[in-house]
Amino acid sequence: MRNEFLFFSIITLGAIIGISFIWPPVWWFLILILPIILLGLYDMFISKHPIMRNFPVLGHGRFLMEELRPKIYQYFIESDLNGRPISRIFRSLVYKRSDKSLDTAPFGTQLNVYEEGYEWMNHSIQALDAHKLPEHPRTKIGGSTCKQPYDLSLFNVAAMSYGSLSKNAIMALNGGASIGNFAHNTGEGGISPYHEKFNGDLIYQFGTGYFGCRSEDGGFSPEEFKKRTASDQVKMIELKLSQGAKPGHGGILPAKKNTPEIAKIRNVKPGEDVLSPPFHKAFSTPLELLHFIQQLKELSGGKPVGFKLCIGRRSEFLAICKAMVQTKIYPDFITVDGGEGGTGAAPLEFTNSVGTPYKEGLVFAYDSLVGFGLKKHIKIIASGKIFSGFHIFKALALGADACYSARAMMMAIGCIQALECNSNTCPTGVATQKKELIKGLVVKDKKESVANYHHETVKSFVELMAAAGLDHPDKINRHQVYRRISMNSSKRFSEIFPYIDNGCLLDEKTVPESWLLDWREAQANTFVSSIV
Repeated sequence: MRNEFLFFSIITLGAIIGISFIWPPVWWFLILILPIILLGLYDMFISKHPIMRNFPVLGHGRFLMEELRPKIYQYFIESDLNGRPISRIFRSLVYKRSDKSLDTAPFGTQLNVYEEGYEWMNHSIQALDAHKLPEHPRTKIGGSTCKQPYDLSLFNVAAMSYGSLSKNAIMALNGGASIGNFAHNTGEGGISPYHEKFNGDLIYQFGTGYFGCRSEDGGFSPEEFKKRTASDQVKMIELKLSQGAKPGHGGILPAKKNTPEIAKIRNVKPGEDVLSPPFHKAFSTPLELLHFIQQLKELSGGKPVGFKLCIGRRSEFLAICKAMVQTKIYPDFITVDGGEGGTGAAPLEFTNSVGTPYKEGLVFAYDSLVGFGLKKHIKIIASGKIFSGFHIFKALALGADACYSARAMMMAIGCIQALECNSNTCPTGVATQKKELIKGLVVKDKKESVANYHHETVKSFVELMAAAGLDHPDKINRHQVYRRISMNSSKRFSEIFPYIDNGCLLDEKTVPESWLLDWREAQANTFVSSIV
């Protein structure tokens, strides 16, 4: 194609020059032809791409098709069930509930109920009247020593920072939380003015970057933390140990999104990539972690304090449990994220292949707390692809007391799964800092959408609970949810994830054999394994 292009260019230019002596207006054709020729010459001799050098001009078609491929697949090829990472059936559910449009389904389920992995709950002949149950069930967060406990909704906005999301997105989420009386997790980027705009309840999260409570040297500042958490709007504090998108990696804020305003909120330099360390400077052992949590409780005036993590090495979580038993210091809650990833920008290897998946992580955390006799002190919040009332029901069955959702809440404010969260080019103004894109997200409308979606989803959960003959979320357990493991066989969650006895992990003699190796590795005074 290189020789053909050169031949075409020479002949075309020669023809234009020749004809111009007879008909001068032909020179105007150079306005169309000359840029193509110059582009082709650039491709042939300067471009770094082999396909451009071998196929001048035409080679650009390959990159155009690459750009259009995800859009074409999403809108014209994928079915309602096979979209990734979130299938269209759930995206549509969020959109319909956000708009309060018809969210019922005609003509039966599209799911293959005989396919391995299909999950369901069974109803009761003695079903209850959902209208007689609490419309918005809540769970109390805060142990016996907590001075300011908080009644948390069963469904809340998961951690997404200002910086990762636009100011309009943050205002819409917080406005929705204010209308619907549920909580909005700030993410680790600190509390911005946009979190405070509508006075929605906040869960202040900070991680290894200590944004919002950061000292000049990048460490934890008790003074700044106390100042930040004094607000009545801050209801809970969440210490982030790791997140599902990139466990063990640390947070990433691309330079494109690090505006001067965001840099001021986070106390970092603008226009640079903000890479949070993969570890905390404030503590280095399980015992130190718990003493740090105790310090946070005192500094915040007795507000509920917990930590978030994606389960990694099982022995490390058991080490924290052993430290709790030893110190009698208990976090008020633990948030369990799934290793399958979330909204955060992350290296592909971490998103795909690091961390315990959501269900296994949630079950392990719950069973660990039960095994050490700690569950009575601590609530569990689940975070991982929660879109429907049935997703909430399953999370509670596996051991959660409440749930977060990130991607569903993003869709409630307009996200179309364009998969451009990490490029600052989000077309709906949700995950970008470009002013011209942010303007498209109208806060007045979208805060109502968030509240609508939350209300309708919680309502569907209450209806499921009533259909199962249950009058309280605490009565949901693993016996009530089933999963198909083959075409002609299914098991309850309680068979797939069997419960362990309360207190059985307190003594090596009663530790189940499948737990023994991790239990022996776990030491309250170190995260380092005692077994090499």
